[in-house]
Amino acid sequence: MLTGTRLRPGEAPRLVAPGRDGPHRAPGLPLGVLLGLLLLVAAALLSLCVGTERIPLDDVRSALFAPSGSRFDNIVRELRVPRTLIGIAVGAALGLAGGVMQTLTRNPLADPGLLGVNAGASAAVVTAISVLGITSFTGYLWFALLGAAVAAVAVNALGGTRAATPVRLALAGTAVNAALFGYVNGLQLWDLNTLDSMRHWSVGTLDKRDPQLLLHALPLLVAGALLACALGRPLGALALGEDHARALGTSVRRTRVLSVVAITLLCGSATALCGPIGFVGLMVPHAVRAFTGPDPRRLLPLCALFAPALLLVSDVIGRVVVAPSEIQADIVTSFLGGLVFVHLVRRRKVARL
Repeated sequence: MLTGTRLRPGEAPRLVAPGRDGPHRAPGLPLGVLLGLLLLVAAALLSLCVGTERIPLDDVRSALFAPSGSRFDNIVRELRVPRTLIGIAVGAALGLAGGVMQTLTRNPLADPGLLGVNAGASAAVVTAISVLGITSFTGYLWFALLGAAVAAVAVNALGGTRAATPVRLALAGTAVNAALFGYVNGLQLWDLNTLDSMRHWSVGTLDKRDPQLLLHALPLLVAGALLACALGRPLGALALGEDHARALGTSVRRTRVLSVVAITLLCGSATALCGPIGFVGLMVPHAVRAFTGPDPRRLLPLCALFAPALLLVSDVIGRVVVAPSEIQADIVTSFLGGLVFVHLVRRRKVARL
């Protein structure tokens, strides 16, 4: 749908992806960017300071910039800095993937976890470990990417592709999730060595992740992020409907294929790094739209700011609620995301889609 504004001679039409109630104007993109940066910085500082060992901010600063050999130096530099950096990278990847999926499918319930992408990556990794004996990150990273791609294609095919609705896609994602996680659990019970290898990885967490893993995955994460942001304009046109997108010169097929490639790179790499972490990609785009409106050119960059802040805060919550033990970040995000999911399902707009 195009806006009803009268165009001047030679002026291109302005893309607006309206909701059921009409066009939605972004109320404050600069405010959103500022708030996202502040939240991300605050979450990163919390991640460095808070844990089983509470470290004052001055000691964190000294450990980062002027290490003195104190007992805090090793905790900050060897444990919490890598954990925080991995959380930022994975959170940004999941937020971007969720924004792309919701825009591509015009489905407010789309999420890498709900639509089976994380489950596909997990199933491929457990297969690589059990059947092929691959245990190194560099080895199963590619299996995670392949599994994420196959799951994304399968859910869209089961959902009806062009005839897909939020309800159909959610049901297809639930079916694929159930089947794949049933396969993962069955394979782990059948092969005890696989169970030992997967026990810590299968629950999404930022704890005890080798920082070298991030260096291996970073090129793929950056490529997926750049591709996702580059698709902002064609995704915005596609959100208006396929006929309007074609009329505006957008290749629908190419946009869909490149979107699946971006989702695969982002979700596959993130899942290989930290295991399956759900609901981040569901919650963040809905919060970001309050600042950007539906335009994906504005939505996606802000998702890359808000999502890592959410993941880091969830990780910090998991460290302190049952200290000195920890709750994995995926459990915290699933609890928060479940509340958001119920709210979205009960909304009249979603129910009528």
